[in-house]
Amino acid sequence: MGKPALQIQFEYLLVRLLLAIFRSLPLPAGLRLGPALGLLACRFSSRLRRTGERNLRLAFPDLSEQRRDDLLRGCFRNFGRLLAVFSHFSTSDLEKLKSFIVCEGLERIEAACANGMGVILFTGHLGAWELTSFALSIFGQPLSFLVRRIDNPKIEALVDRARTRRGNRTIDKRAAAREMLQTLQAGKPLGILVDLNTNEREGIFVDFFGIPASTTFTLAKLAARTGAQVLPIFAPWDEKQRRFLVKIDEPLSVSRTGDETRDVQELTQKFTTVIEKYVRTYPDQWLWIHRRWKTRPVGEPPIY
Repeated sequence: MGKPALQIQFEYLLVRLLLAIFRSLPLPAGLRLGPALGLLACRFSSRLRRTGERNLRLAFPDLSEQRRDDLLRGCFRNFGRLLAVFSHFSTSDLEKLKSFIVCEGLERIEAACANGMGVILFTGHLGAWELTSFALSIFGQPLSFLVRRIDNPKIEALVDRARTRRGNRTIDKRAAAREMLQTLQAGKPLGILVDLNTNEREGIFVDFFGIPASTTFTLAKLAARTGAQVLPIFAPWDEKQRRFLVKIDEPLSVSRTGDETRDVQELTQKFTTVIEKYVRTYPDQWLWIHRRWKTRPVGEPPIY
């Protein structure tokens, strides 16, 4: 059953107003206001804070409570910063937006595309994750990427227009198999977010911070069956430079032994290890308020 029409309209107007406020500000001002609003949201989001506190205790049991609290506040600050930059996706002054982005490794996508087998770019909810696709489009490398549609159709349409404004294409994950294969068979890049909890039907368990985490096997199966190269891409915020660093790393090594189950397990663990490395490097910029370890192996008690 969908949301009531009044709720849909209220949520839409609220999001539209918030984005309009950010868009009316110069981006540097928005990048200061966003984290401040994120901290304010942290004060009033008790359920999300409890999830974040639980996750941080699991991932960093040796840190002090004060340090974990600092990281959780950083998570909310990061979300506000993401909102600020997202509001400027519709700007006509692309050069201004580009001046806040340092893009490293774009040539790796070009080299991977040259083999004609397709490219899978994977990322997680770290830093300005929406920039991992949008920045590529404004630097001349548009891609198709998998999305989970927002349950408010008006907000979804608003967000989708911003995401696709510069040539990107979104693919609904609920009916994505054919489109993903067509994209890769055409030798084009495909983007996938791979760090959310996955239900038992769509995931396999791999270690994430030493804890079994149900993780999508879609990326690994696609890579195994198409020969596509697999590259990490992340967009953390660099406080010293006051810039977003869009970082495209070297392709992962992909085993294709003929034993698909083993190859999929191995590659899923590899990309999850890359996600963990980035989270450890930028621990205040990951989405700690998501229930990453919600799905448990058979017989294990719930974590949340």
